[in-house]
Amino acid sequence: MTAHLRRLSRALGLVVVLVFALTACIQSDTTENTVYSHPSAEPEFDLPDNPRVVALGWSDGEIALSLGVKPVAIYDWMSFGAENKGVGEWAAAEFGTDTPEIIPAASAGEFNYQQISEMNPDLILNVRAADDSAVTQSLREIAPVVTAPAGTPDYAINWQLQTQLIAAALGRSDEGDAQIAETTALQDTLREQNPDFAGKTFVWGAKFGEAYGAYLPGDARFDTVAELGFVQFPPVADLDAQGFFASVPVERVSALDSQVAVFAPIGMPLAQLQNDNLINSLPVVRDGRAIELAETDPIVQGMSAGTPASLRFALERLTPMLAEATARVQ
Repeated sequence: MTAHLRRLSRALGLVVVLVFALTACIQSDTTENTVYSHPSAEPEFDLPDNPRVVALGWSDGEIALSLGVKPVAIYDWMSFGAENKGVGEWAAAEFGTDTPEIIPAASAGEFNYQQISEMNPDLILNVRAADDSAVTQSLREIAPVVTAPAGTPDYAINWQLQTQLIAAALGRSDEGDAQIAETTALQDTLREQNPDFAGKTFVWGAKFGEAYGAYLPGDARFDTVAELGFVQFPPVADLDAQGFFASVPVERVSALDSQVAVFAPIGMPLAQLQNDNLINSLPVVRDGRAIELAETDPIVQGMSAGTPASLRFALERLTPMLAEATARVQ
């Protein structure tokens, strides 16, 4: 992974489009451990009642926790820290008095296989992760591995499919379906309660260094808000896309000037965004139709985590802000 992509992958959340459909299959060979990557079939391995689960993919551990399975170890992609047990504030209490081993994300997805082996896992989750067959093979020499379907771009798995895969692998598909249904029901309710959202153009923009960007359809930040009735601001569609994210050249910063916007910085204090002359020149900002959030704001973290529970947490807090901004649209 390049330094640029690594920075984006850690800071942006990498919660993106379902690009490989439910026709994916279980991948296995004659080795003892298998790679499970299909949400509608039972895995080819049996787990004990209280499996030892090591969660390596982005938010994989939080999803397992929401299904009633407490991972023994979590790769802390978002640096929630030991005080939050490697998950967001909306989920930490579900561990109760148990505490997982926290694997710091400083290595950006490079794993210590000896360390993982010594955890004696029954199952390894590496679903929202890089598509790296060498990593998968090394992990499956330790225990069965759950991955995204073959061919899924790095970290680019839809939150619903990620939940389905993990739930099915744990034998808890009903619980997974319930988590998904609760989140989609909330989206439906919020959309019905806010009919003025329908058809309003929306941008979730970012400032990092001296550059700007916008999230695209397929990313949870955009898609979750779009489910409330908002639509993509057309100029964003004309930008050069890098997966789930489009760079915005300085001379095209007006592409961020939608009817309603959310802006957040990446790797810098909120003040640097708030004091940015180009951002402040946009009518969406001048008219009070832009919501500016710190990178560490719980709403931003919830959207970045991109789990059913974190999206509910974020939506419940963001929607009143969106309603206030939308009320200013002329």
